[in-house]
Amino acid sequence: MKLQLPEVHLDRGLCSQWDVSSRREWLATNGLGSFASGTVAGMHTRRYHGLLVAALQPPLGRTLLVSKFEEILFYGRGEYQLSSNQWRDGVISPRGFELIESFAVQGTTPVWRFACADALLEKRVWMEPGANTTYVQYQLLRGSSPSRLELKALIGYRDYHATTHANGWQMHIDEVPGGVRVAAFDSATPIWLLCNGGAISPAHIWYHDLLLGEERRRGLDDTDDVLHAATITADLVPGKSLTVVATTEADPDVDGKRAAARRLDHERAIIARAMPSAASGSAAEVTGQGQTEHWTGDPGLQQLVLAADQFVVRRATQQHPDGMTIIAGYPWFGDWGRDTMIALPGLTLTTGRPEVANTILRTFGRYVDGGMLPNRFPDAGDNPEYNTVDATLWYFEAIRQYVAATGDIELVRDLFAILEGIIDWHRRGTRYRIGMDSDDGLLSSGEEGVQLTWMDAKVGDWVVTPRIGKAVEINALWYNALEVMARFAETLGTDDTLYLEHAERVRVSMKKFWNDEVGYCYDVIDAPGQLSKEAQLRPNQLIAVALEYRAFPVDRERAIVDACSRELYTPLGMRSLAPGETDYAGRYSGTPVERDGAYHQGTTWGWLIGPFVMAHLHVYGDKRMARSFVEPLIDHLVDHGLGTVSEIFDGDPPFTPRGCIAQAWSVAELLRAWQATA
Repeated sequence: MKLQLPEVHLDRGLCSQWDVSSRREWLATNGLGSFASGTVAGMHTRRYHGLLVAALQPPLGRTLLVSKFEEILFYGRGEYQLSSNQWRDGVISPRGFELIESFAVQGTTPVWRFACADALLEKRVWMEPGANTTYVQYQLLRGSSPSRLELKALIGYRDYHATTHANGWQMHIDEVPGGVRVAAFDSATPIWLLCNGGAISPAHIWYHDLLLGEERRRGLDDTDDVLHAATITADLVPGKSLTVVATTEADPDVDGKRAAARRLDHERAIIARAMPSAASGSAAEVTGQGQTEHWTGDPGLQQLVLAADQFVVRRATQQHPDGMTIIAGYPWFGDWGRDTMIALPGLTLTTGRPEVANTILRTFGRYVDGGMLPNRFPDAGDNPEYNTVDATLWYFEAIRQYVAATGDIELVRDLFAILEGIIDWHRRGTRYRIGMDSDDGLLSSGEEGVQLTWMDAKVGDWVVTPRIGKAVEINALWYNALEVMARFAETLGTDDTLYLEHAERVRVSMKKFWNDEVGYCYDVIDAPGQLSKEAQLRPNQLIAVALEYRAFPVDRERAIVDACSRELYTPLGMRSLAPGETDYAGRYSGTPVERDGAYHQGTTWGWLIGPFVMAHLHVYGDKRMARSFVEPLIDHLVDHGLGTVSEIFDGDPPFTPRGCIAQAWSVAELLRAWQATA
C-alpha cells in the first residue's frame, strides 16, 4: 500500500469567510529557491504572491513571472467567477472565495474544490522538483451539463520585493506550439504558457491597481499591475482535466498526470526517509467556533517533514555544482548563515537526510573568510555579507550534531583546518571587534551601527538591540565550540590542550553573567557606556542551558529555565523580551519602523521553542512535560502558512502569527523538540 500523504483541510464554513480565507496562505516550492504562493481565497495580498516566482540565479534572483489565473466556469446557463481580487478602493470583485466548497493542502499541493450549482470543479497547483515550472490542473469532478473553463493568464516581470506600475509597458507575446511565449523585454528570461487539454491565444491587456492588503498593513507600496497575456479555454466533462504549465523551460513535460506523479513520488520519498515505517496514519481534529479543520496522518510529523524539505535548496557554483543551502523563510528571505546552521539539524538529521547536512556543511565551509561564516547572501550579486558573530559558532554545533548522528569523522577531518582557523581568528580578533578578551577568555563583539547577533533589527542608523559587549548566548556558543574542538582534536589524534585550556577559562568566566539580584543571567555584560550590564529578561540565556556543553551549575540552569517559563513562554514560542520590561512591545504591527522596533522587544519567536524544550529536558528530565510545551505549535499547522510554521507571533494573546508564513528554523526546532520528547 502506497504512503498516504498528510492533509491540512479547511471546510466551506472557513473558506467562505473573507477574514479567514484571505489570511491563510499556501506555499509550493521546487528545491531551487523558487516558489508559488497565495491565499486560500485566491486573492493576492502580498507582492510575493504568484504562481511562478522563479529563482533565476538559484537560489536567489527571485523574480515574479506568472501572477495568477483569472478563472470563469461556464456551466449550464450560469457563469461562475472563481477568482477573487481586491482593488485599490477596497472593493472585492470577483468574490470567488464564496464558491469554495473546501480547501486542502495535500502534502504540499494546494487543492480547491469549487461548487457551481451541482458541478464540482477541482483545482491543484504544484511545482516540478528541480525546475522553474508550475503546474495548474483543473478537473470537473461532477456535473450534469456542458461546461467550459476560461482562464486569463496574468503575468509580470519584476523583482519579488517590488511592485509593477505598467505605464504603457509592451511585452512580446508569440504563439508557439501548445501555447504562447512571453518576453517581457529583449534580455528577459522567456516565459512559456502551455496547456494539455485546451487552447491558448495571446492577449495584451493590463489590469491596474490590484490591492495588496498585507503590504498596506505593513506600510509599504500596496498596489500592483499585472498583464493579461493569454487566454486559455477548454471544454470539461467529468473525469477530464486541463493542465496549464507556466515555466521558464523551453520543453517541459505538459502531461499533468505524469507531472503530478513525479511530485507525489518526491514527497513520498521525503517522508519515507524520515519515517520508514510510516503508514497511512489516522485523522486528528482541531475544532473551533462550530467548524472543523483537520489534517490526516501521523500527528503533524509527516506534514512537518514535508515543510522541512521546502527550505532545502541548491546553491551551485561553477566550482562546486553540488552545493546546497537552506532558505531562511518564505516568502521573502534568502539563505542566511545563522539560520542555516540553527535549522540544519532539524531539517536534515531528524528527517533522515544526513547526506544533505554533509553537503550544506561543506558548502558553507567554502565561504569562511576571516574566521567567519557569511550572515547572508544578497538577492543580487555574489559577495556574501559577514556581519554576524553567532553564525560561525552555530557552525560548530551543527557539525557536532551531524557527527553525533552519523559518526562521520571524515567530515571533521576535511573541515578541521577551517575550524582551527576560525578559533584562531576569534582568539586574535576579526571583523566588527569580534574577539576574545585576553583577561577572561570571553568573546566580545560589536561596534556602533551594526547588529551582529540574531537580534538584528535595524532601521536606518538605529540598531534596535545593539548588544555590544559580551552577550550571554554568544559566550555559551563560544564555550561549546571550544569543547567541540577539543573532542574533534582528540578524535583525530591532534593536541587538544589549547582548546581545553581556553574552554576552562570561559567556563569559569561565565559566572560573570549571573545576576544574583533577580536569579537569572544578564543578557550582555561589559557593554560600553555607563550601563555596563543589560539586565532585561530575554530568552538568549536558554541557549546556555540547551547546548551539549554547558558552563553553569545545574541549580542556576534550573533557575534560568524557570524564569523563562514564567515570563517568556507562550503556546507558540518564546517572547524576545519579558512583559513589564522597558521597551516591551506586545504587538508586531504598523509601519516598518514600528514593526522593526517590536521585532526583538517582546515578539514571540517560534524557533526558540527548541532551546527552551532542550533546556527544560536537561534540568527536569520529564519528556511528557516538555512535550506539552511543543503541542500547540503542531496545532498551528492549520493557520497562517498552512502545513508549515510561521516566523513570529505577537507577544500578547491571542499570539497572532506574523512575519514569514514559513520559517526554516521554526520548522526545524519544532521537529527537533518533538523528536527529543518522543
